[in-house]
Order: sequence, then structure tokens, then C-alpha cells
Amino acid sequence: MNHLLKEVRVLVQKEMTLEWRDRSSLNGILLYTFSTVFVCYLSFNQQKVHLHQITWNTLFWIIQLFTVTNAIAKCFDQEKGGRYFFYYSLVSPQALILSKIIYNAFLSSIIALVGFVLYSFVMDNPVQDLTLFSFVLLLGAIGFSTSLTLIAGIASKASNSSSLMAVLGFPVILPMILLLVKASKNAIDGLAWSASQDEVVTLIGVDFIVVAISILLFPYLWRS
Repeated sequence: MNHLLKEVRVLVQKEMTLEWRDRSSLNGILLYTFSTVFVCYLSFNQQKVHLHQITWNTLFWIIQLFTVTNAIAKCFDQEKGGRYFFYYSLVSPQALILSKIIYNAFLSSIIALVGFVLYSFVMDNPVQDLTLFSFVLLLGAIGFSTSLTLIAGIASKASNSSSLMAVLGFPVILPMILLLVKASKNAIDGLAWSASQDEVVTLIGVDFIVVAISILLFPYLWRS
């Protein structure tokens, strides 16, 4: 266990070092977020269109989904070719997938926070319970990262990985989106935390289940 944790820590540090050294990917994702929010502003606020709370909430999660998908879609591209076999001889597959999930969860959380701040600034902020909404936002970022990381690993083995990730990701993410929209709508309305208890517990359970499935299945994908 200690050896596994050490491998995970080293791999996460490697991911952060590479990202900080070449920040083009992160800058591109942030630019994508800003551009999408700005298009929403031009479409609604500048046209003096009143945005209903349900529309505001749904549009926000759609933006988050596509932004996080673009951020995670190519997370296994660095492991292609000779580097893949180099990692194969150094670390365990469990350490590799866990490090990818942890790093992508961290990256997705930053993207979600920045996106929420920009979206609230440009499109106003109708959220009454900001604490609950932030907690749901964190669960959503972690849920997206755990699910899409495994899917990205599967898609990386195919020739057309982007299309395959879209096909595999939609049925997995759709139930999660429905739970996130419902829980965040309760936060917007200022309802008690107990009203969102079922959704929050389900989201936490899904996150743990996906992580467990990733640990169990990725070694077979690793050897293929």
C-alpha cells in the first residue's frame, strides 16, 4: 500500500510539473471557458433576455461538461508510444489510473471554480445557498473526472479516440448531469440540505464506484 501511494504521489507530481512547464493546454481550456461564457452573455444579457433559474442552471452544467471533457479527452496522449512501455516497466496500472483521476479531479475543480466565477459575474448569480452549490460543484467536478478518465483510457486504445470518447461518455455522464442539475437547483432555491440528500449521497456513491471500477479494469486495459 505504501509503495502504491508513493507511486501515485510521484505520478501526480509529474503531471503537475508537465502542466506547469507547458501551460498551453490549461490556457486553452480557460480560454474555452471564457469564450463560452462570453457567447452566453451576447446571446442573453446583451439581448435583454431574462434567463430563468432553470435555464441558468442547465446552461451552466452544459458548459462545465464540455469544458471538462475537452480538458480530460487527451490525458492519456502522453503515454502513447515508447513512454507507455517505459511506464509499464516502472509503475503499476493502479497507480497510473489513480494518479490520472486525482490530477484530473484537481484540474476539473479549478476549471469548475473559474467557470462558476465567470458565469456568475457575467450572467448574474441566483444561487441562495452558495455552500451547498459549491459542494455540488465539487462533486460534479470529481464525478466528471473519475468517469471521463477511465473512458479516456479506453478511447486512447482506439484510432479515433475523440469520437469514441463522445460515444462512450454520453450514457455515463447523463445520469450524473440529471443529479447535479436537481441538487444545484435546490441550492439555487435555498432549500435545506436534506432536500438534496439523496442526490448528494448518490453522487458520492457513483464517484467511489467509478474509482473502484477503474482500479479493477484498468490493469486489463493496460496489458492490451
